[in-house]
Amino acid sequence: MRDETIALEDVWVSYGDNTVLQEVTLKVCEKDFLGVFGPNGGGKTTLLKVIMGLVQPMRGIVRVFGEEPGRSWQRIGHVPQQIMLAINFPISVRDTVLMGRLGHKTIFKGYGKADLAAAEEALAAVEMCDYSGRQIGKLSGGQLQHVLIARALASRPDLLLLDEPTTGIDIVGQESIYTILNRLKSMITIIIVSHDVGALAVNTDKIACVGKKLYYHDSKELSSGEMEEAYGCPIELIAHGVPHRVLKEHTK
Repeated sequence: MRDETIALEDVWVSYGDNTVLQEVTLKVCEKDFLGVFGPNGGGKTTLLKVIMGLVQPMRGIVRVFGEEPGRSWQRIGHVPQQIMLAINFPISVRDTVLMGRLGHKTIFKGYGKADLAAAEEALAAVEMCDYSGRQIGKLSGGQLQHVLIARALASRPDLLLLDEPTTGIDIVGQESIYTILNRLKSMITIIIVSHDVGALAVNTDKIACVGKKLYYHDSKELSSGEMEEAYGCPIELIAHGVPHRVLKEHTK
């Protein structure tokens, strides 16, 4: 039986008078590959922040690797929503990836052999070794996203959280990212947030929908009623490149 990586029970989060998450219960096991989607403002990014210990729920229980969130931060790799860099930003791909080792090195000391080896390993995992000396501001959007994933992998995490990693990237670049993640899923637990439920349904092992509440059945099964409740309108979704519906057609 696989170990439990994440456990949330009846979690509520509010920003002032605005309730962002309510009654959220979720269990994610070791080496799960979970895709999370939902409407804008539905709480997807907040869910990741709760798991990382960056947002404190107003009520509910959160455990990550059996501990309170935040205590296992060194075991978590995080890829935030894509950042834009100036063309002359003076840092190389290798140095960007090495930033993922900051939590593992002694303060005031440079990077050691273990840090350099971890960075090279991460670059190899995302097929970016040939770009290690290139200035990061001169990369394409897809290449930059590969580097940000490598930076998260440099800490050799047991859990990888990705927030909209394919936004603004062409189809070829998106497929490349999902290919990398599908290679990694045999080694680590992965949660990816995306608006593209079709891509998630094709490429991940399980999906969940967040629209304040969390709709999740430890599989790719979600009812049209759950989707409509999350989005607040009738929903019909078709998988990209797959000759069947992701979800059953809603009843009019």
